Amino acid sequence: MKYKEFERIISEERMSRYVGACGGNTRKAMTLYRYNVELAQTVFPIIGFFEVALRNAINVELTIALGSEWLKDSCLPGGIFNIPNAHKTCDIISNAYHRLLRDGLYSHTKLLAEMEFGVWKYMFSPVQYRQTGRILLRIFPNRPRSSVQMQYNSSYVFNELDKINTLRNRIAHHEPICFPAQGDIIYTDYIRNEYVKILSLLEWLGIDSKKYLYGLDHVMVISDKIDKLKPV
Repeated sequence: MKYKEFERIISEERMSRYVGACGGNTRKAMTLYRYNVELAQTVFPIIGFFEVALRNAINVELTIALGSEWLKDSCLPGGIFNIPNAHKTCDIISNAYHRLLRDGLYSHTKLLAEMEFGVWKYMFSPVQYRQTGRILLRIFPNRPRSSVQMQYNSSYVFNELDKINTLRNRIAHHEPICFPAQGDIIYTDYIRNEYVKILSLLEWLGIDSKKYLYGLDHVMVISDKIDKLKPV
């Protein structure tokens, strides 16, 4: 496809970053656009696999501590999240619960699946972490020991999950991930770093990431292809 036709479909404004990043080479700009899509297609399932592992580990721990219907119960009157400082979490759970109940589809498993990544992230924020009994760091049996210089506590986990959530949202909203947040330079360090963090958190969960992500693990290969498009 000729560049002008490609640009007409994608839009001149959107393609301008790719053209700028490729030093004005429109052929490379089209290749970079496709590589960015390929990278997003690779990263998104990895985030999904991580989310499932995180969600299930949280569920196991809180089922033991709070009972088999802990998620539904958390948003009912007197529930652990039915408090002013956790109203957003409570609303998300409550809305999903009542929607499933109305459609005759409710089960604890289906309610778990309805939760967005942000719900699991906020399990490590100060309020939710306290309300669940300050026990959720137990899901990370391989978490490094904290030191004076580095505290691997609930706040650390929350911040790491927040970064992964931001990346997930960037992909979901079709934002390019081969660039920094601002600017039109090819930059894959962001993706490489977030990818390594996901692998680390999987290892903290006691999961062999190489086996778990077998067949999906192409992030570095595609990132290398993108880096080769940098102007010399």
